Amino acid sequence: MSWYYMLYGMTMNMEPVATWSSADIALLFMMWAIMMAGMMLPSALPVILLIDKLNQQRQQRGASYTPTIFFSLGYLIAWAIYSVFITIIQTWLHHLELLSPMMDSANLQFSAIILIIAGIYQFTPFKQNCLQLCRSPLALISGDWQEGIKSAISLGLKHGSYCVGCCWFLMAILFVTGVMNLQWILILTLVVLVEKVVPKGEVVSKYLGALLIMLGLSYLF
Repeated sequence: MSWYYMLYGMTMNMEPVATWSSADIALLFMMWAIMMAGMMLPSALPVILLIDKLNQQRQQRGASYTPTIFFSLGYLIAWAIYSVFITIIQTWLHHLELLSPMMDSANLQFSAIILIIAGIYQFTPFKQNCLQLCRSPLALISGDWQEGIKSAISLGLKHGSYCVGCCWFLMAILFVTGVMNLQWILILTLVVLVEKVVPKGEVVSKYLGALLIMLGLSYLF
């Protein structure tokens, strides 16, 4: 449903905006929240399926279990919270005229800074630690698993927060390419998927970081 919205509804709902009203900001938040769900859920699918398998095993043993949808809900809440912050930041960037009404960069230096910081962030211990926790969720599941809806949402929220820590600045690249640029939305979705799921994804993330730094520098020289 998220991808259906991005393919067919996003550009109709978000016309170029020169002056931001409260309704425009609310629509912008909705767009980010739906977009993050569509972009991040594919990479979260392995852990969601793992949670579901564990629930099925508990169900077969006659043990109590909490439907997997509540873990997924917690995961999406983490990205909804991120969407609140990125909406505020985007509105501020429009106010500074660093973004055009089409929601892409209006300043080469701004584009360069975003790309270079995104590249440097790929090498930081915080990013790599969050990426490792996203790639290997067993420690989180075994350590924090508790029965009940509240606990399932909390577990999903915690895993989602690791993914936010891993990918939050990658999403800022959309400020350079265009927030509603479907081609780059798909590219970033695949990049996140490769980082989290494919073997040696942490190495790929560093190559990506180097590429982003070089691309950012090319905007300056």
